[in-house]
Amino acid sequence: MKCSVKAPAKINLSLDVLGKRADGYHEVEMIMTTVDLADRIDLTETTDRRITVEVSEGFVPSDHRNLAWQAGDLLQKRYKVNKGAHIYITKRIPVAAGLAGGSSDAAATLRGLNELWGLGLSLDELAKLGGEIGSDVPFCVYGGTAIATGRGEIIRHIDSPPPFWVILAKPPTGVSTADIYRGLKLDAIEHPDTRAMEAAIEEQDFDEICSLLHNVLESVTLDLYPEVDNIKKQMQKFGADGVLMSGSGPTVFGLVAKESRLNRIYNGLRGFCDDVHAVRLIRSSNTCLKPYKDDML
Repeated sequence: MKCSVKAPAKINLSLDVLGKRADGYHEVEMIMTTVDLADRIDLTETTDRRITVEVSEGFVPSDHRNLAWQAGDLLQKRYKVNKGAHIYITKRIPVAAGLAGGSSDAAATLRGLNELWGLGLSLDELAKLGGEIGSDVPFCVYGGTAIATGRGEIIRHIDSPPPFWVILAKPPTGVSTADIYRGLKLDAIEHPDTRAMEAAIEEQDFDEICSLLHNVLESVTLDLYPEVDNIKKQMQKFGADGVLMSGSGPTVFGLVAKESRLNRIYNGLRGFCDDVHAVRLIRSSNTCLKPYKDDML
C-alpha cells in the first residue's frame, strides 16, 4: 500500500505577538494562507512497525529530529498501529525559511498515514494531534486560510483572499526563530490590524490586503540580517504590490496582481538570489490526499 500527499508552504499575511505565556511560548495572532509551493510525501506501508524517513536533500535530518518522523511515530503509538511506514520526502520548500516546510511535512504525513492505515480520523482530530508536534502543524493539517491564535495551534477558518500571484525569495542564510523572538521588544511592538486584514480578505480587496501586510518579527530579522532587508527593497523596486517577510524569515514574499509584471519581478530577483519561486495561492482547504503538481516556474 502506497500513497502520495502534497505538503504546501504557508505565508503570513499578518503576524502579531501579544505577549509571553506562562509555558514559555509567545501568544500570537496570525493570518496564514497556503501557497502552491509544496514538498511531496510518498508513504509506503511496511509490516515491521518501523518508521523510517528518507529525504531528497541530504542536509535535512531523517531521524527522530524530522517532524514527519515524529508525526508517524506519534500516530502509530497513540492508536496502537501494528504496521510501519517508510516516508520519502521530496523537498521543494526551502528549509528554515519561515514557510512551515517541516510542519507541512508532518501534517501531510498525518493525513497520509491516516488514510494508509485506515484510522478514519477527522481533520480536527489530526490537527489536535499535530499540535503536540509543533505550533504550525494544526494549520498545515487544514490548509486554506485561517487565523491562528494561542501559540499558533488554535485555528479559525476564514475566507480565502482573491486570486493573485506570490513571489517567494529566500537568501542563502539561516535564521534562528528562537533568536528572533528573543530580540523582540514586546513593549515596543506596533501591532497589525488583524480585524481589518480579515475584513479586507472577506471583501476580496487586494489593494487593502497589500496595505495591511504586517509582521512584528520583521524588524528584528531585518536588523540582524541585512540581506533580508535588501531582498525586500529589491522586490518593492521591481514592482510587487505588497511585500512582507514570512514567519521569522528569512523568506520574503511579494503579492502581485498582474501576471504581466510577474516575470519582470521573478527575473530581477533571480539576478542576485538563487532561491526564487513564483506560485499561486491554494484558495481552498486541503483534502486528505492531493495529487502533487510541479510549480509553474
